[in-house]
Amino acid sequence: MSTVSHPSSLHLFADMLARVGAACRVLMDEGVLPKNADLSRVVVELPRDPSHGDMATNAAMVLAKDAKAKPRDLAEALAIKLRADDLVARVDVAGPGFINLVLKPAAWANALRAVLRDADAYGRVTIGAGEKVNVEYVSANPTGPMHVGHCRGAVFGDALASLLAFAGYDVTREYYINDAGAQVDVLARSAFLRYREALGEAIGEIPDGLYPGDYLKPVGEALAKEHGDKLLKQQEAEWLPVVRATAIAMMMDMIKGDLAALNIRHDVFFSERSLTAGEDRVSATIAGLRAKGDVYEGRLPPPKGAPVEDYEDREQTLFRATAFGDDVDRPLKKSDGSYTYFASDIAYHKTKFDRGFHNMVDVWGADHGGYIKRVQAAIKAVTGGEGELDVKIVQLVKLLRGGEPVKMSKRAGDFVTLREVVDEVGSDAVRFMMLFRKNDAVLDFDLAKVLEQSKDNPVFYVQYGHARGHSIFRNAREVVPSLPEEAAARIAFLRQAAVERLDDPVELSLIRQLALYPRMLEAAALAHEPHRIAFYLYDLASEFHALWTKGRDMPHLRFIIQNDAEITIARLALVQGVVSVLASGLAVLGVHAPDEMR
Repeated sequence: MSTVSHPSSLHLFADMLARVGAACRVLMDEGVLPKNADLSRVVVELPRDPSHGDMATNAAMVLAKDAKAKPRDLAEALAIKLRADDLVARVDVAGPGFINLVLKPAAWANALRAVLRDADAYGRVTIGAGEKVNVEYVSANPTGPMHVGHCRGAVFGDALASLLAFAGYDVTREYYINDAGAQVDVLARSAFLRYREALGEAIGEIPDGLYPGDYLKPVGEALAKEHGDKLLKQQEAEWLPVVRATAIAMMMDMIKGDLAALNIRHDVFFSERSLTAGEDRVSATIAGLRAKGDVYEGRLPPPKGAPVEDYEDREQTLFRATAFGDDVDRPLKKSDGSYTYFASDIAYHKTKFDRGFHNMVDVWGADHGGYIKRVQAAIKAVTGGEGELDVKIVQLVKLLRGGEPVKMSKRAGDFVTLREVVDEVGSDAVRFMMLFRKNDAVLDFDLAKVLEQSKDNPVFYVQYGHARGHSIFRNAREVVPSLPEEAAARIAFLRQAAVERLDDPVELSLIRQLALYPRMLEAAALAHEPHRIAFYLYDLASEFHALWTKGRDMPHLRFIIQNDAEITIARLALVQGVVSVLASGLAVLGVHAPDEMR
């Protein structure tokens, strides 16, 4: 008899965690563990060395202090309880008190049944518990089309938002429009030049310091159509805000179109300019910090390594960032009395908190790493320690074609646009490959490689795994003519399969990969690391392709056995598990799961 109830609705890792927890509660009843022992620290995960078993738990290591016992002694007591469990074949205590578990074959049959039972919902976890989380990503200056560098942050942020939603969080996708700085005035002057051009003036070479790309020609034409030559008769102070508003609006429309080509859509577009339009929320935020003693007037020492002649020793309005973990206090006003970008950033993040987001994630480019500490310090200050910000840095993308650097774009002037890359290789390749490397590592993106149909092209290899599964279903109808074509009906049919017949080591290894999916998603969501899904999908597809290849050399391992419908149906259930998980993971990444490759 099992010492624990069988929570059949759980995936395998959660099921085994529940069983370990039940064993711990038996020890509480026996007085070995105190009744108030904190089981929240107990985890069940893969052992570092696969030869040690199927799963491992740290229960004895984290509960030994509560039990006032040596970890190894507590591990031995827990091992006795776990050996009585009906899914556990062997329990070994290792080192100072780690517990390694080997599971019975029935555990793996149950794991595959869980995939079929949950269908599209398999892998969904509830760690988010409906908590609101704000994911701000892209937030590129509205001064031109998206370039390939923006692309990585866009894909990463969008996949992270999808992952968090899949894990049970209430996610808002946000874009911060930097429409209040000097760069948008440069944009307006550049657009005004194109306006003059649209009216028939020969403007010659674009002067240094202005944006040279042809993408501003339509802005000039729109201004000419709306205003005629009226703006030519005005001083810059009059025409600048008019031109700026039109240029920003048209650039944001272009940016939204570029993002839509990658199937990226934000819920909120927040204007930096709105912080000081009407109610001055920057001033109000600074006043609130000053009232708490977190803002003061003072002087800063010269920055280390900076030339003395570049240092201006003056009394400034400073945020007491060092009180909240930063290295130095930070200026909030420039010498001309205007706010620093940091001051606006503090007010902006306070609006997030005021909108109910205690949990915030910002996705920034590689050049913003030194800015993290001060913003995190500011959020601690303005939220009384209740707000939390995780900043994910995305590193640079090196764009190649056949190993050679790609030349710059004529349309953009000095960079390759996101749209050009998507048009050449497709959104699936762009999205998957932007996630097939950890976000804080430089990424080489080769336009030629991502179009190859080979194992060396990860997006093809994973999508081909999904398509291969559907090819097996089509071919299997010769042996199992009753196999439904429609997915829901097919899954319902395969739930009756005799999956306990899947006992070959390569079949069990594939089921282990499927069983790992919910645990991997949970860990990826907690770490804010969507790249883990891409890595996992490649490993799963690799195992699936390897099993298919083995079947060519070892006929008894083929998915379709002509004279044995029962084993064929069992293997089709395994194929369905692979297809379902590949489709699920690709959907979280925003990549299509094709039924056939063209």
